[in-house]
Amino acid sequence: MRTRIGVQIAVAVAVITALSISLVATITLTAQRRELIAQLTGSADLLSETVKNTTRDYMLENHREKMRNQIETIGRQERIDRVRVFNKEGRIAFSSDAAEVGNLLDKRAESCYACHAQDRPLEKPPVQDRARIFHTADGARVLGIVNPIQNEPSCSAAACHAHDAGDRVLGVLDVTVSLADVDRQIASTRDRIVAIAAAAIVVTGLLLWWLSRRLIIRPVAALTLGTRRVASGDLTTTIPVTSGHELGELARAFNDMTRQLADSQRALTQADKLASVGRLAAGVAHEINNPLTGVLTYASFLLQRAQDNTEQRADLEVIVRETKRCREIVRGLLDFARQTPPRRQPTDLNEAARRAVAVVMNQLHLRHVGLRLDLADDLPVVPADVNQIQQVLVNLVLNAADAIGESGGTIRLATRREEVPPVGHVPIRRAACPKGCDLLDTATRIGGLPAIKVLRVSKGRESLFHLDPMYGRPNHIAADLLEEGTVSEMLCPRCRVPLADPARRCKRCDGPMFGVRGPHDEPIAWCARKGCHDSVWDACDARGPLPVVELIVEDDGRGIPREALPRLFEPFFSTKGVKGTGLGLAITWGIVEGHGGTIEVESEVGVGTRFTVSLPLGPSQGATKAAAA
Repeated sequence: MRTRIGVQIAVAVAVITALSISLVATITLTAQRRELIAQLTGSADLLSETVKNTTRDYMLENHREKMRNQIETIGRQERIDRVRVFNKEGRIAFSSDAAEVGNLLDKRAESCYACHAQDRPLEKPPVQDRARIFHTADGARVLGIVNPIQNEPSCSAAACHAHDAGDRVLGVLDVTVSLADVDRQIASTRDRIVAIAAAAIVVTGLLLWWLSRRLIIRPVAALTLGTRRVASGDLTTTIPVTSGHELGELARAFNDMTRQLADSQRALTQADKLASVGRLAAGVAHEINNPLTGVLTYASFLLQRAQDNTEQRADLEVIVRETKRCREIVRGLLDFARQTPPRRQPTDLNEAARRAVAVVMNQLHLRHVGLRLDLADDLPVVPADVNQIQQVLVNLVLNAADAIGESGGTIRLATRREEVPPVGHVPIRRAACPKGCDLLDTATRIGGLPAIKVLRVSKGRESLFHLDPMYGRPNHIAADLLEEGTVSEMLCPRCRVPLADPARRCKRCDGPMFGVRGPHDEPIAWCARKGCHDSVWDACDARGPLPVVELIVEDDGRGIPREALPRLFEPFFSTKGVKGTGLGLAITWGIVEGHGGTIEVESEVGVGTRFTVSLPLGPSQGATKAAAA
């Protein structure tokens, strides 16, 4: 049977609280009992001295009747059980209970033992030794204290009852006091402590249950539910972060994980679709282009001969127009299939923007669309393929014009310089094992860049594993699938030297890490645990934010529905219906990825759309200069 963690904690703390309170209560009650007994013993000893002093004259003058009356009067006082006087033989000479006068008591009895221990009477034992607590015949508890009656010179010299001067103790005064009030006070204190303890346990338990429910149970339940939703394939799951302690950090880490998983899934899906479309385009475009050219040629020739036949001319115009449209689709397929790594050279992006505007300006005028340039002054040059960047801007501006439609609107094309963190924006241009083997695989590319190839060993099985060459990006490619959380050993695929980095531990999952030698022999490390995409490049992080140049194209058109945004860069996906081929943004995404940049889109239906293209400035320049050298 499953027990919730909050209940377990509440029960455990309640038990600990009960034990702690019980221990404190026991110590308190014991101390209180000792204090009350000590106070009562002192009072009884004082009473004994008072009785001895008030009856001294009666004993010296042998006034037995007055002595008896005095003893009985004192014995009737509240809380006093009995007052007795024993002679040295142990016989009761006087008592507040007349029935026991003349009785001889056993010296070993509890009333006599204190003064006759070890077969010799103590002349004046300490108060603690003269006091004793015992039960009467009816079961009541009483405190008794004995007070020896010393032999004074007046006693041994008196004519009425002379004693031998050698006798040191003539008798004993015994006073017993009832402990009923003390027992009631102790019981009352015990009952109050028990009630307070029970209330404290209940209140503590309820408070702890509420706190555990708020601080532990709810966050853990949210994490459990989120984990199950992610396991079912819903990577849009997020967990509300409601605290700043460890569970809040766990929720933040979970949200970061799901975002990275979603990004990785989108990137892998996009790459797979782009590869599939590229193969499809390469195989089909050429087959379609030749017969399509023949159809267009003969249709155009027939159109020229049908000048006088209006009906036939209209039909041929439809054929020519649709054939040209098919040719544009095929041309887009070919452009998509023939994407090559960009030929970079120092490029003024402001000039590229002006050229792109010149290409589309006539179409914008026909559609009554205004264009506003907002180009940054002193924009640094960027190593880029100017033709491909111009193609990106033309695609984005034409898409913006289509989104505005015939009702007219405005497009803003802007450039600016920004700084972004290194993670996700710096490409790894060099990767080597400890022995110097080159690990870059030009045959396998991720985001247009050569992947980093390593050999993964898990449970005795070996397989190739390609790392994303963009620092911090988790779009890795695995030859086989492993269970989440599996820790693998990474080797160089050439010399099989281990790549483990024993000096590092993953900051996210505390798993082992492996690494390569990056540019300038700088160490770059990744987590070896499946599902954790943490990576570390200390030297790159130390260099600080990465300078980039951003190209921004925004419009005030109809906007893009939220549900369409995840598929926006998929080949053949279009929000234009039959008017679009669905290749423009796919080609744009490939060009930007080839430049090591990123493209982001923000849109709101009825308000407009904003595309932001970020192209790296610093690292790319460094790579270009190194290549030129």
